[in-house]
Amino acid sequence: MSELSPQPRQPRRARHRRGRTALAAGIPLALTAAGALAYGVAPGTQVRASAAAPSWASDTADGFASVNSLGQNGTYGGRDGKTVTVKTQAELEKYATAAEPYVIVVAGAITMNPVGKEIKVQSDKTIVGAGTSGHIVGGGFFLGQGVHNVIIRNLTIRDAYQGVWNDKDHDFDAIQLDGAHHVWIDHNDLRRMADGLIDVRKDSTNVTVSWNKLSDNNKTFGIGWTENVTTDITIHHNWIRETEQRNPSTDNAAHAHLYNNWLEDVPGTSIASSYGNYARGATKMVLENSYFQGFKNPVIKDSGAAIVQRGSVFSGTSGRNESGGTAFDPKAFYPYTLDKAADLPSVLTAGAGPRTSIGTTAGAAAATTLTVAKDGSGQYTTVQAAVNAVPANNPSRVVIAVKPGTYRELVKVPAGKPHVTIQGTGGSRKDTTIVYNNASGTPKPGGGTYGTSGSATVAVEADDFQARNLTISNDFDEKANQNLSGHQAVALRTAADRVFLDGIIVSGDQDTLLLDTAAKDRLGRVYLSDSYVIGNVDFIFGRATAVVDKSVITLKKRWDGTSAGYVTAPSTAANRRGILIANSTVNGDVSNGSFHLGRPWHAGGDASLDPQTTVRNTSLSAAVKSTPWTDMSGFSWKDDRFAEYRNTGAGAGPAGANRPQLTDAQAADQEVADWLAGWTPTAS
Repeated sequence: MSELSPQPRQPRRARHRRGRTALAAGIPLALTAAGALAYGVAPGTQVRASAAAPSWASDTADGFASVNSLGQNGTYGGRDGKTVTVKTQAELEKYATAAEPYVIVVAGAITMNPVGKEIKVQSDKTIVGAGTSGHIVGGGFFLGQGVHNVIIRNLTIRDAYQGVWNDKDHDFDAIQLDGAHHVWIDHNDLRRMADGLIDVRKDSTNVTVSWNKLSDNNKTFGIGWTENVTTDITIHHNWIRETEQRNPSTDNAAHAHLYNNWLEDVPGTSIASSYGNYARGATKMVLENSYFQGFKNPVIKDSGAAIVQRGSVFSGTSGRNESGGTAFDPKAFYPYTLDKAADLPSVLTAGAGPRTSIGTTAGAAAATTLTVAKDGSGQYTTVQAAVNAVPANNPSRVVIAVKPGTYRELVKVPAGKPHVTIQGTGGSRKDTTIVYNNASGTPKPGGGTYGTSGSATVAVEADDFQARNLTISNDFDEKANQNLSGHQAVALRTAADRVFLDGIIVSGDQDTLLLDTAAKDRLGRVYLSDSYVIGNVDFIFGRATAVVDKSVITLKKRWDGTSAGYVTAPSTAANRRGILIANSTVNGDVSNGSFHLGRPWHAGGDASLDPQTTVRNTSLSAAVKSTPWTDMSGFSWKDDRFAEYRNTGAGAGPAGANRPQLTDAQAADQEVADWLAGWTPTAS
């Protein structure tokens, strides 16, 4: 494409351990590919937990849920039991209420009957959603007196709302604890319930609530309702958005440690916050490095409560912001690491809520694994050599496990080699990098130039491809190659259907990420999640039906230090969906008002195309222009499909002739599921 371009009580200090956490700062840990359990087994089928159990089944809690007390050493759920997959309420109740331990994988949406039903979970259970598909609709979970060692993870629990905002008649909670202990509530999406999203009551203790998205509700999170000063609770990395009260309300908690939470009250909506973090009764609270955005009365306390505050950001807040008294040292109980408060909108937009890489297992059999290592310790020394070893028309998943290192090579996965996963094995997506430096104008050895699509470092033409936990980059040096006419330099090109890009970095300058289809009349669905895309000109482009979800889009300066560019350039065919950016963040070290969100690419001057970009529920930095769309090559963006919905941040703006906003009805037809059209991306 051309450029126009903390005093603790001694019994609780005796022993503690830090649980292994599957995610850090919103970054998903790569799934272990070899020996993964079968996925898609018949509902209720029991599978022995063994060396082949998926990595997430042995994850343990951090925070107060990790502390050795009350006869329970940490919180690890059902890891010592069988793993079962459930798809119905009857199956879920059977295993959740059983006496023995279970890992219960919820693989689909379960609608509760009657509405408001709360399943009475017993001890030693892990209840986890399969990727993002595990939904509990119209009900939730109840953990009663003495129930302990329970993990509730990676689920969406929603829609028990009965039409009354401050509902005092329907006690329909997403998760209620009455006298439970050692509970980990992690990476869930809780919304639109009749009463509270989370209630931790009646001396429940040793609870950690982490990495959840809590939204669209009146009462968010209540703690206490007892005369005893007993509860120990850690609340960290939660995104609390569009809620009115109890954010949380913490009554008579012995130790309440709140850190790295983002409380967001979006202006101009029907939901207005009444208060944020509230320390009631004799609560002792430590509040660290949180981000309060637009909240009224962001931090309040009773006269008998203590709040120690440090490191938080308050943006557009008003009313009471209180602290005082002495509290406790959280590190006397457990270790933890703080993120910078200013980074939380990006970190939590990308990292809060259900993850595609938790609760998922592989195909019908253990995947074949090929190993790549530069030092010769693997089966192959290059990624392409491993791709070449994949049998033609392979019917089942082949995982190419790439050890940490920089692999300077070109990689092509041809159409005849479906079901390939390229996965970095390092602790970070930065540890494994595939990089090259071709550009459109780079001369080919046999004559001619590579062209834009041919410049790709990694080219994927095979359906059902996945990439995970690595970086794909094009480091073409524009400044040193001003003599070349074509500076488009693709890092990753996809021209296939059901492409799942999970926890990766795609880095370049112009034309970084080409999301294409095999042909104009072919469907090419791409789901990119929990990832980073970096570039400056048209750097997410093509005709694929593509979703960029829970990711960070980083704007980059041009080779000469200037700030100007375009995020997307869709070339969508008529009657197809184009590019959807959802639940993400657009930011970067560039000048304010210097980047467009997109422009229409009518490839080859094809007037029959109907380019589409929708950007919704995304945080936009001040770098985004107030008129975010622009024309391209004689084609007006107003003749195509460009719109926003409920974006936030300094770069967001009101509806106008030059800034179309979707109505609620229109937005209901432009959800992630509408783009994926029946395909559920599953890590394998």
